Amino acid sequence: MNISRRSVLAGGAAAAALSALGPFAAFAQETATGLRPMTGDVVPIGRDEYLARIARARDLMGRHGLAALLIEPGSSMTYFCGVQWWRSERLTALVIPREGEPCVVTPEFEEPSVRESLKVPAEVRIWNEHQNPHERVAGILRDRRATGPVGIEETVRYFAVDGLRRAMPSVEIRPADPVVRGCRMIKTAHELALMRKASDITIAAYRHIAPRIRAGMNPAQIEAMYVAAATALGGRGAGGLILLGEASAYPHGSGQPQAVREGEVVLLDSGCNVEGYASDISRTFVFGAPTAAQRRVWEQVHEGQRIAMRAAQIGRPAGSVDDAVRAQYERWGYGPGYRLPGTPHRTGHGIGMDGHEPVNLVHGETTPLAAGMCFSNEPGIYIPGQFGIRLEDCFYMTTEGPRWFSTPPPSIDRPFD
Repeated sequence: MNISRRSVLAGGAAAAALSALGPFAAFAQETATGLRPMTGDVVPIGRDEYLARIARARDLMGRHGLAALLIEPGSSMTYFCGVQWWRSERLTALVIPREGEPCVVTPEFEEPSVRESLKVPAEVRIWNEHQNPHERVAGILRDRRATGPVGIEETVRYFAVDGLRRAMPSVEIRPADPVVRGCRMIKTAHELALMRKASDITIAAYRHIAPRIRAGMNPAQIEAMYVAAATALGGRGAGGLILLGEASAYPHGSGQPQAVREGEVVLLDSGCNVEGYASDISRTFVFGAPTAAQRRVWEQVHEGQRIAMRAAQIGRPAGSVDDAVRAQYERWGYGPGYRLPGTPHRTGHGIGMDGHEPVNLVHGETTPLAAGMCFSNEPGIYIPGQFGIRLEDCFYMTTEGPRWFSTPPPSIDRPFD
């Protein structure tokens, strides 16, 4: 459930990550002394892989009757052509026609910067401030004879779609989900390796900072230690959510002052990325000796993770994983359904280049589980006014069943083993 900060340019540089720590930067960097990058064996996504992704998209376009895709900056644009850019009021867009060369539309003064990260052969069409960028998109479609339905990537903003309709009134607009999700949801062995490395870095950072957590520390200090450690270990875009004491009873925390106190819960929910691929891992423990209630709920969440893994089988609906966990939780007296005390959020979310991707492990989701899909497994239990427990590890589907990226810890007493 990590809601960490993300840089617009593939996680940002290490210096940028550390400068974001503000007054805790020096303290955090000192705690990370001696750590070395774990990324020496990492291989970036290469040109042939980008071209294979475009070829796969074109095959799916043919199957679903689409003539082209329209994609704005973000992870999908990076996924297909490598371009790392941000969204503003000035349109930059990628057009992938079913036939012919892809094309990036961007303001003229941005062209050199956009070309820097372009990883595939593609035309770049520019526009100036007094010109209509949507006319450029329409011109590409006409030149590529992509006059059939245009698939719109699901995060594209309204102004880009409306502008295309105005520039090309005959255009038929359809969702591009069957194509974009059809590519991105199924990870390759290389993508899985990058995600595994990001998970390894997060776990190593947790193990490094855990013995350095002291009574009286606040969430910002603990996060600063995590960011410094994960960055030193080679992770990018590191950050997360630190919940202490009663704040752990609310999945995304509280604005009330928090501090580490004896006998209270410490919940770490953090991640990083490696070559643009994310990790998302949560660990919950007690600073001091756990109470019987804390220990019991921790064990229930631990069992919830095991139930989810048993339920995650090829061909089953993604929502059935959530249903299996929730059925047991209701037998323990939680809920019913998404009510508190219990689990108010889905059992898991998709993960890949984005920390949260389609599809989710949530009631009613009918997408069949398939090899290469990746999810978080985080069936937390929250008791308002008291505490919450969240254990989160991500997994990927194989033809033989699910496999962990990071292995859940054995007990509340050994939260980082």
